[in-house]
Amino acid sequence: MAERPLIRYENVDGIVTLTIDRPEKRNAMNPEMHRQMHQALSTLRFDPEVRVLVITGVGESFCAGQDLKEYFYDFDQRQAKIEREQIRAISNDWRNHILRLFPAPTIAAVNGWCFGGAFSIVCACDIAIAAEEATFGLSEINFRSIPGGMVTKNITEMLRPREGLYYALTGKTFDGKRAVEIGLATLAVPKARLMAEVYEHAELLKGKDAIALRQVKETFKISARMDYEEAYNYATAKAAETNYQQGRSGNMYSEIGGFVKGEFKPGLGHKPQ
Repeated sequence: MAERPLIRYENVDGIVTLTIDRPEKRNAMNPEMHRQMHQALSTLRFDPEVRVLVITGVGESFCAGQDLKEYFYDFDQRQAKIEREQIRAISNDWRNHILRLFPAPTIAAVNGWCFGGAFSIVCACDIAIAAEEATFGLSEINFRSIPGGMVTKNITEMLRPREGLYYALTGKTFDGKRAVEIGLATLAVPKARLMAEVYEHAELLKGKDAIALRQVKETFKISARMDYEEAYNYATAKAAETNYQQGRSGNMYSEIGGFVKGEFKPGLGHKPQ
């Protein structure tokens, strides 16, 4: 019997929304969801028509993390070591590699419950917009474990050390406003306004140069792990690569020419196409 789709797909003029659709389990990630999300992102990453990617969840949850029964307990009971390792590899790959380095800008629309492994989805996205009413938490300590996989790495990069360790040690929950305060989310808005805010930002990003957006992402995320000299050389090379890929008709120098001629002011927005 074929598994039902656990990911909804919608493309509206280049803004693609992937919606996790497992509300009966608070959109927790089970093995089949990992397979479907990995397949979807592996395809979309090479689609030039995808200008912005949005990830959200159905109902009252964004994602409740890993499905504790199917992802952990069932594998252990069946002693299914090979299958478990395969799913763990897929789970890690789509969140911490494919999504983190996705060519187009990505937005996490955190509409509700967001726990444990779901932090990796939020942290992998470029922008995270949360409902003020959303509930975040690292509940691993409550079942005698740690924020595993890449979650601890994620929170050490996104949160200030005191806050990250506090929530990992206590298992206490926090809302969307607090998520912004500690650096996990970019913005928090009332839930009734969430998707409107997300798509406003998606439209803003769609209006930017696609090549430049990709290079901004790569430079930002990769240079963060370099020292100053390495980062300078890398960014210089990426700027040259960006201009080359864009061609002479629409690269940085042609845009600067428009500024010199008084056609637009870069500090106030991009040049009208």
